[in-house]
Amino acid sequence: VDSNRRITRLGKDMARFPVDLRFARMLMAAGATGCLTELLTITSALSVQDPRDRPHDHQQAADQAHRNHWDQQSDFMALVNLWRTYEQERQSLTQGQLRKYCRANFLSFMRMREWRDIHRQLHLLCSELKFKENSEPADYASTHRALLSGLLGNIGEKTSENEYTGARNRVHFIFPGSSQFKSKPKWIVSGELVETTRLYARNVARIDSAWVEPIAQHLVN
Repeated sequence: VDSNRRITRLGKDMARFPVDLRFARMLMAAGATGCLTELLTITSALSVQDPRDRPHDHQQAADQAHRNHWDQQSDFMALVNLWRTYEQERQSLTQGQLRKYCRANFLSFMRMREWRDIHRQLHLLCSELKFKENSEPADYASTHRALLSGLLGNIGEKTSENEYTGARNRVHFIFPGSSQFKSKPKWIVSGELVETTRLYARNVARIDSAWVEPIAQHLVN
């Protein structure tokens, strides 16, 4: 909304998306900065329950299978890697073979299908809005700047060995299953903050603090 609390053009376009408004904001940013392909994959993934299975009796094997898609700097990019691999398999396998592939790689066939359905809906809507998908992979900075446009409340700055302080002075920790758990970057953004024994950041990526300021100007002094 603007200073008179009237809905802006951006607000009207965001309201058309059938997903969390934060994800709609990311897609609007991605449409303008040439990383829509990656953001369609990430926002549709974050809109469903995590498709990666981790059965109690096969945790180690599941972790190993999921690490094949890891990115050294970003759990969001791991989702992009997983999507690309899955799509290649989906186009060459029968449905029965695809179910077997999912079982062998500790993926939920039903949740992968749900991910695809939402991806398709968002893809069609972006086409209506005349957003162009990029054919070449987008660079790390533009992809994560687009993510930041919807996740400004989930930024964290490292303030001690394991602790991060974020918006509203919320102290949180990187979830142990994240690719960033051991590297502990100075600045992070996460897909969600989840309270269990402590407040954990899940789906974490390393960011450059310089990316934050231009996007957060309306929120900071």
